[in-house]
Amino acid sequence: MCYSEIYSLPAIIPMARLARFSIPNLPQHIIQRGNNKGIIFTDKADYQYYLQKLADACNQFDCSLHAYVLMSNHVHLLLTPHTEHAISKVMQSIGRYYVQYFNKKYHRTGTLWEGRYRATLIDSETYLLICYRYIELNPVRAHMVKLPADYPWSSFQHNALGKKQQWLKPHALYSRLGKNNSERCTQYLALFDQAIPDNTLDAIRDATNKAWVLGNTEFLDKIQHLSKRQTQPKPRGRSKQTT
Repeated sequence: MCYSEIYSLPAIIPMARLARFSIPNLPQHIIQRGNNKGIIFTDKADYQYYLQKLADACNQFDCSLHAYVLMSNHVHLLLTPHTEHAISKVMQSIGRYYVQYFNKKYHRTGTLWEGRYRATLIDSETYLLICYRYIELNPVRAHMVKLPADYPWSSFQHNALGKKQQWLKPHALYSRLGKNNSERCTQYLALFDQAIPDNTLDAIRDATNKAWVLGNTEFLDKIQHLSKRQTQPKPRGRSKQTT
């Protein structure tokens, strides 16, 4: 991504709480949880319905979905919006259709989600493929399966094994892994031979849950310039006094 391509674009979505970063063509990691950690998927049809509505919304609002995992009580998505506000529109659409579906099917009322979704803007060159793996390894970290290939509701079988899922679109960095799909899958699968360091896992979780930006210093500075808002928490502690 050439930063000059996005300098003239609106940077944030105004909201009552901390404004979201909303810069077209830069990927974001999204987490949405069930209310009080409640179940949001109970059977195969639920997962399939969510994925269909996710695909429809991404198509309608011009978002590319690169990676995902649907857990029983939360979801992780890796999305690139191609217009301002696209991610918010996608998540609103899914929320509207899926909550109506879920409440009607299970004879319930009220909210399904735990507040608004969490999101972090990602420095592609540094963190994108790590976030791919972070998302697809979620069922393994949760001790639900031994291998990511054993979990049916993620993008792993598409990205690593070449089993086509029409709603997924590769990011440019994933596409550069090989000249054809077979080479890309082989190279991508090889990335899983190395564990993601604990400090990197913590950085991804912290940035996503607190709506900070995930990237190196240069990237953070550029996003702060674009968005006119802080990209990382201020250092703790008392400032030094000068004499």
